[in-house]
Amino acid sequence: MDLTRLLVFGAALAVAAASPGPTITALITRVLVRGTSGALAFMLGLSLGELAWLSAAVLGLAYVAKTFAVAFMVLKYVGAAYLAYLAWRMWTAPTAPKEAAEPKAEHPARLFFAAVSLTLGNPKIMVFYLALLPNLIDLQAVTALGFAELIAITFVVLTAIDGAYVLLAARARRFLKNARAIKLVNRGSGALLAGAAVAVVTR
Repeated sequence: MDLTRLLVFGAALAVAAASPGPTITALITRVLVRGTSGALAFMLGLSLGELAWLSAAVLGLAYVAKTFAVAFMVLKYVGAAYLAYLAWRMWTAPTAPKEAAEPKAEHPARLFFAAVSLTLGNPKIMVFYLALLPNLIDLQAVTALGFAELIAITFVVLTAIDGAYVLLAARARRFLKNARAIKLVNRGSGALLAGAAVAVVTR
């Protein structure tokens, strides 16, 4: 595929991925409260969800999204419910520094599939791949090699953006040294996730 088009796609994806949304909010707040444990599984789930939408757009499966609109609506509410659950968990999380430093581990598979459902049901991501992407790339002219290039760029960009957010959140978490600070972060994270859940449902 033409290098210019690939660069345009990568730049547009980076801007879209870096802009605050339900998935980024969930990733950041989880790291702030629970640390980096499980972050990789969550990031992989987010990437797989976006690759699924990219595949649907490139393979001309936009009609699938319409045909199975109910299924995607269910995924949308599942993702919103997961955000609401996280909001409740973070709002009620312990505030003692010792307890907060040793969060209970979550199964990677659970985090992975939660991230996938959250991404598949995210209206912002749907719009990017099914509405904006066709304006950036001639999808009918994409070859097998071009498709592989798009997948590679998508994975690299998302890994870089999500990884940067994880690192920033992990560094910010180091400043949580007292119960008051931890409580403020927990409550703030819970409020942000609750707002993200509402945003997903109402879009």
